[in-house]
Amino acid sequence: MTTTLCLAQDPEADELLASSPLALLFGMLLDQQIPMEKAFRGPKDIADRMGGLDVRVVAETDPEQFASVVAQRPAVHRFPGSMAKRLQTLAQYLIEHYDGQVEAIWTRDDPDGATVLKRLKELPGFGEQKAKIFLALLGKQRGVTPAGWREAAGNYGDQGAFRSVADVVDQQSLGKVRAFKQEMKAKAKAKA
Repeated sequence: MTTTLCLAQDPEADELLASSPLALLFGMLLDQQIPMEKAFRGPKDIADRMGGLDVRVVAETDPEQFASVVAQRPAVHRFPGSMAKRLQTLAQYLIEHYDGQVEAIWTRDDPDGATVLKRLKELPGFGEQKAKIFLALLGKQRGVTPAGWREAAGNYGDQGAFRSVADVVDQQSLGKVRAFKQEMKAKAKAKA
């Protein structure tokens, strides 16, 4: 299992991601319409502004106050208001369904890969693709390898692929993932 992450490309932010499943999950939620590094640096920014990253504190903070934390410059996301709501909704869901224990998503009742994927897809803000990418990230970089995880993660679980954040382990792999995404966008544009 990789203990060091390079998703935020910032040692302190990556250290938080490696030590906090909540931070990693929040980073994944934030990873849309902004650069990956900024998304995964977001949990550290929130933690710095709130004196730590606690699922219950996030869930119970007044929504306007939490939105101001996310919007504080530099803003955690380009859409701070909507992302603050999404983060709080996710935190509330985690408390309601997993007693705030993020790891229970992939540990409770010794689930197989398909079950973990199903649980991830049930999270607010996580669709099919985001859930598959996060499952691949867990398997490839966090040592979370329930039976059938690669199959459940689809192409994102492929060994040696450079399709998503799950494959970013350094600057070189980040470049390969970006090149893959640009290629996919070009193909989609050509079809349209």
